[in-house]
Amino acid sequence: MNQPPVAPDAQLLLAPACPHCPAVLEGLAGLVKEGVIGRLEVVNIALHPEQAAALEVRTVPWTRIGEFELEGVQTPGELRRWAEFSGTLRGMPEFFLHLLRNGRRDKVEAMARQQPQRLLALVTLLAEAESSMAVRLGIGAVLEEFQGDSIAEVMIPGLGELTRHADALTRADACHYLSLIGGEAIVPYLKDCLADESVEVREIAAETLADMGAQ
Repeated sequence: MNQPPVAPDAQLLLAPACPHCPAVLEGLAGLVKEGVIGRLEVVNIALHPEQAAALEVRTVPWTRIGEFELEGVQTPGELRRWAEFSGTLRGMPEFFLHLLRNGRRDKVEAMARQQPQRLLALVTLLAEAESSMAVRLGIGAVLEEFQGDSIAEVMIPGLGELTRHADALTRADACHYLSLIGGEAIVPYLKDCLADESVEVREIAAETLADMGAQ
């Protein structure tokens, strides 16, 4: 028998003078009543500034639902959406997509440093044909930040699979991202790409292998 999804807990940081905090509090309280959220902790940062400092919160309302941290005003629909995504396979890709679309690459990087496995969400996004160029550029920028760091190595098998994707742009991006990650583990995938039907894919693979002295 399938177990019902576990309702995530939530936390809200607010301040007395905040004009948007009451609406977010009301929205979260409604989700608790419905059982969409299991427990809600509300912190008044005027009385507990140490809580805001510990979480590096600079603006309120600040909401955490499960693994998702949301800044600013959120509609009841948005709060429900993230509560329902929490704990699902689709949740982190959707959240990273949200962050990249809103120019919050820094947040993606911070979350990946906390748990490198979260970077698999970027592989999921790359595999989707509808991913915009802005999202693809954001993924590349994240990996550039991690160059020379082992954090992104968790992505190598997934990106390796994407070098065989039906879409040539996706194959080219996968090769490029592998080149940013580096290491001996990327070599077999790039050697296979030398026979790709796409000139761009072949060129990326050949250039990377040459730079690595692996041809």
